[in-house]
Formats: sequence, structure tokens, C-alpha cells
Amino acid sequence: MTDRPAVGASVDLGSNSVHLLVATLDGHELRPLVDESVFLGLGAAVDEQGHLGAARRAELVETLLGYATTATQLGAGRLTLMGTEPIRRAADAALIVAEVERATGFSVLVLSHEEEAYLTLVGVTAGQPVVHETLVVDIGGGSSEFCAVAKGGIARAAGLGLGSNRISQRFAPHDPPTADQLASMSAAADAILLDALPADPTDLVLVGGTASNLLKVTAAGSSDPVVTRERVAEALAVLIARPAAETAERFLVNPTRARLLPAGAVIVDALMRRYGVSEVRVSEAGMREGAILVTQHAGRAWRDRLAELAHGWRE
Repeated sequence: MTDRPAVGASVDLGSNSVHLLVATLDGHELRPLVDESVFLGLGAAVDEQGHLGAARRAELVETLLGYATTATQLGAGRLTLMGTEPIRRAADAALIVAEVERATGFSVLVLSHEEEAYLTLVGVTAGQPVVHETLVVDIGGGSSEFCAVAKGGIARAAGLGLGSNRISQRFAPHDPPTADQLASMSAAADAILLDALPADPTDLVLVGGTASNLLKVTAAGSSDPVVTRERVAEALAVLIARPAAETAERFLVNPTRARLLPAGAVIVDALMRRYGVSEVRVSEAGMREGAILVTQHAGRAWRDRLAELAHGWRE
């Protein structure tokens, strides 16, 4: 009798969306069974009032209960629920964790910036040993996570308070943003990135919805997962030509995401300036894939070994 492949699952409670991945595992290879998300705007809620509040917590619990049911029905041996930037900042974080665990039976692990970044690196490399200096950046709604590692080196990780929702809220009230508002966002991104993780990457990789959705509004589309400075300029020209609702309909982008894409494009452009590169690679894999891989490889002790696991491992 052939052994059935292991099934793992993870959920990312992000600033913009809450995202479920369920996948089978064969060594370093993941094969998605379910990959879905819902926009809950957790980061914006925390920005506005400092906490989620009872109604938003109930909405989150309902979403996670559905995800837990899906993962269990598909045979997931473990489900890793990861609280990120909005949960770290929420005044009612303890209530969020307690209510989710009571409803689903699973704990929410509130991750540090560094843990997010390490998991993202593992997801991008699929847990394979790193062969050249790589910098992975996950652009979120409220923050961005950076992780750099070179062959034989020590993985370095840090978070930065630079996100598409955060700078949109502060600098771009109009839809679409004006040229002056784009300039303000660009100046802010450059200033914040002065404190970004030092690195000299051979390979700069972007993960998350910002990068993948930017590709959708360029002529190349998602078939060529590379963002160049020319493609950023092309995307910005498209995004400021019409309101976000029209962009969403025309390019099949979530309406909430479409509203944040100009800020996302500005951040990508600033990243290329900061690290002196003319193009970046876009990866669909990230923290969720990393969480499934490290959980399968290291079991419940994965958080204690995460800095080591970020370098990759051989089967």
C-alpha cells in the first residue's frame, strides 16, 4: 500500500487579508489543495481605533473557524495560525487569541517581525539550502518583513513600518492618487528605507499580494514574474488613470487591493533604489509555505529552531 502524502495547513492573519493554505508535502515540494483569502482589513481597524473590537473579532473567528474546518476535512495534520503586524499592535490581542482558540481549538501564534521574515525566506527557497546572497521582502499593509542570507552565512531578519495601507492612509486620500501624493509617498518610502536591513543581494525577491497584483496591471501580466523599473512606471501610469473600482474590474484585482496598489508600486520602486537593483523577482510562495515546511520538518519545536531552519536543510 502506498503511503498517503502528508497534508499541512497554515493561516496568515495579515493587515489586509487573512489567507489559508492547505497543501500536500513531498520532501521540499508543496502541492496546494486550497489557497484562498478574504479581505478583513485588520490593519486598518487597528490603525483607526487601536483594537479590533467585538464585531471584528467575531468576523475573524468566523473566518478562522471555516478555515480550520476546511483544513481538517482535507486531512491536515497540523494547522498553524500566524498573527502578524495587526495582531501585534492590537490592544485586544489577548482576547483575539483566546476567542480564536476557544472557537477553533487552535492557538494563534503571534509572530515577531523576525519570525515572519525567516518563514518567508523558507517559503521562497522551499527549505532548500541557500546558494547565493538572497534578500526576501514581504510588503504588507502595515509593515514589511526583510530577511537576508548568503551561502554559509547567518540569516538576518528585521521588520520595518512600511506598508501599502499605512502610507496610503497617510499620504494618498484621493482615488486615484494625485502626482503630488505619489511624490509624498515616494519620499516617505525612501526615508523609511534608510533604516532597512543592510544587504547586497544577488537575488531580491518580493512576496505577497502587492508584487503579484502589480504584475496583473502590466502588459506582461503574471506570465513573467519579474518587476523592473519600467514595469513599475507602467503599472503606476495605469493605476493613476482611473479610480480603483475601475482598475479592479478591468484587471480582476480585489477592489480593496486595487486601492492600495499605487502605494505598493511606490514601495517596490523605492526598494529597487535602496538596494541598487534594476529588477526584482516575484514569488508566489512565502510565509504560509514556510510555516508548513518547518512544521513538517521540525515539529512543534520549529520556533526554537527557526533561525537555523532559515538557511535551509537537506532531506
